[in-house]
Order: sequence, then structure tokens, then C-alpha cells
Amino acid sequence: MEHSFSDVDAYFSEKLVGSDPLFDKLLQNNAKHGLPPHDVSPSQGKFLYLLAKIKGAKRILEIGTLGGYSTLWFAKALEPGGEIISLEFDPKHAAVAKENLMMANVSEQVTILIGAAAENLDRLAASETVPFDLIFIDADKENNSVYLEYALKLAKPGTIIIGDNVVRDGAVLDANSSDGRVIGVRSFIDDLAAHPELSSTAIETVGVKGYDGFTISIVEF
Repeated sequence: MEHSFSDVDAYFSEKLVGSDPLFDKLLQNNAKHGLPPHDVSPSQGKFLYLLAKIKGAKRILEIGTLGGYSTLWFAKALEPGGEIISLEFDPKHAAVAKENLMMANVSEQVTILIGAAAENLDRLAASETVPFDLIFIDADKENNSVYLEYALKLAKPGTIIIGDNVVRDGAVLDANSSDGRVIGVRSFIDDLAAHPELSSTAIETVGVKGYDGFTISIVEF
């Protein structure tokens, strides 16, 4: 008997994630406003939720908001009094995300900063903000190494750093790729491997979102 990766993903999602009207409404609102369907899958969202729960995260930094789907997963995992700062370049995406998070009654836990992520990260680093417990990098892959550099400035011992979309249907293996996203991911992987104060691994994912994966690192200052 043969089944597709998507069938298996749907099975696990039904059994272990379940259906939540809030997430369904959020995705419907994203589609209504024409946002690209680049959100993590339900199983991946639950995975991020569990990482944040295991960590006991009170402060989460998300680089790349889109419509707030992964943001909502993180918000559900936050410890009492916790806070998420999410960075989004596109004002339209940010507006939809704010609408979604308000609908989900978590808007008071989330601050969305609009504009170039590197500029907002620079301001956060300069402000001597309280370090984050978990940092999720899910924006333009060309700048992943820049985001990692700032993530380390905003981290503390034990901070978890997650990078999304690092497999890219296997294209990450192409050392001669001219795709800026692949080049950016490969540089990011090299930086993770070379950093003496990071312990990292990668997890490949298959399913409704195709063949991709995450990197997971812990800061060991």
C-alpha cells in the first residue's frame, strides 16, 4: 500500500494536532487578503509550539510574520506574562497579522515591528532589550546570516534559535546554485557549523508543504 507524504502528514495532523477554528479562520483571512500560502503546516506549527513550551519561553523573537500563523502557535505556548516581538517587512502582511491576532485574542502579547528586519534588529540590539528565550528565523533567506548575527546579540545561554525552509526541496546541496535563497541558506548553515557557541542540528520535513526542513540551535555562551 502506497501513500503520499501529504497523506501521512494529514493523518498525524488529524490525530495529534486536531482542528482549531482560530487557525482555520486565520488562514481563511490570509487567503481572503491574497497573502501567499507560505505559513508552516499545522504539524510544524505544533512542533514550534512544543519547542516553546519545553523551553518555557517568556520572550520570543520572530523574524518574518506573514499573516501571523506561526505567531499564534507561539502565543499559545507563551508563559504567563510572556511577549512576542515579530518583524514584518510588508505593511499589508503586518496589517492582516494584526487583524488575525486580535481575532484570536492574543494581540496584547504580540508587538509587530514593520520594516526591514535588519534595521529593526539593529534597533533592538542597540536598545539593550531583555534577551529572548527563543528566536525563529523565517524571512528572506538571502539575509539569514545577518539575522543569525543579530539573533546571537539578542540571545542568552540556553536560547533556542530555529531557522525555517533550509532544505528547499534538496537544493541546499547545490554548491553552484545561483538562487539567492539557496546561497543564503548554505551560508547560514556554514555559520551555524562554525560558531563555537552554538550546538545545532537540522530536521528534514515532508508533507503538505513539500520537502523542506528546520535548523535548531541552542546558544552555549
